Amino acid sequence: MNDLLGSGELLLHPTYELGMVALSYCISVIGAFVALTAAQYIRHGRQINWLNLLSAGTALGGIGVWSMHFTGMLALNLGMASGYSAFETVISLIAAITATSLALAYVAKDAKNNTRVLTAGGLLGLGVAVMHYLGMFGMRFPGYIMWSWGIIAISVVIAMAAASAALWLAFRTKSMGMRGVAAAVMGIAVCSMHYTGMAAADFVCTSVSQRFATPQGLLVFSSMQLPLLTAIAAIGMAVLIGYDQLLQRNFGSRKAQRA
Repeated sequence: MNDLLGSGELLLHPTYELGMVALSYCISVIGAFVALTAAQYIRHGRQINWLNLLSAGTALGGIGVWSMHFTGMLALNLGMASGYSAFETVISLIAAITATSLALAYVAKDAKNNTRVLTAGGLLGLGVAVMHYLGMFGMRFPGYIMWSWGIIAISVVIAMAAASAALWLAFRTKSMGMRGVAAAVMGIAVCSMHYTGMAAADFVCTSVSQRFATPQGLLVFSSMQLPLLTAIAAIGMAVLIGYDQLLQRNFGSRKAQRA
């Protein structure tokens, strides 16, 4: 039930499709698992393997965070039409990949240093938060969002704490099982931040008569186009990462045969 405010404004009460919520978590875990696997090979001695770093950052930032966010937005039923600005959407993707790459590179230098892990976890958590709120800033609909700053702060703290725990787990074990646990924790970090952040938002419709009109504007795409765009981006990033890892594995095998 929506609430009618003054000046003809309508406070909306969004609902969520639980199947899409579960899918968003699965996407986040998959992206995190691929990233944490690639992260094991970021450093060779004192040198950083930039291809593995880019693969890990893209998997975690692009798939585990960015694709999860927009899958989570597909789970949201606002009761009005919405769209997204391509500019903020692309910037949020770049921000997510950059922040995660920096965090992984920093912690990989000395993964046994707890201070370094906490610092990297804080950076990663902030990166997740920046991506989320940039994505929200890019939303277009006939109205505005009222934010609860206290809940926003809680969402950021959750992301930073859970990301630190995931990094601590990821760089202290080489077993597949524990890496899976770390990926699950990272998925919890990203999803907890996302849905707590969504709880901080109250959506207000200022044009009730136009609430179902598709938002228009330069480089604005409707929410109806969101599933296709998210799927294309996620699959494209996954293919690039897989191709990179395959090339590196083949190169490593040839090198071992020559030795």
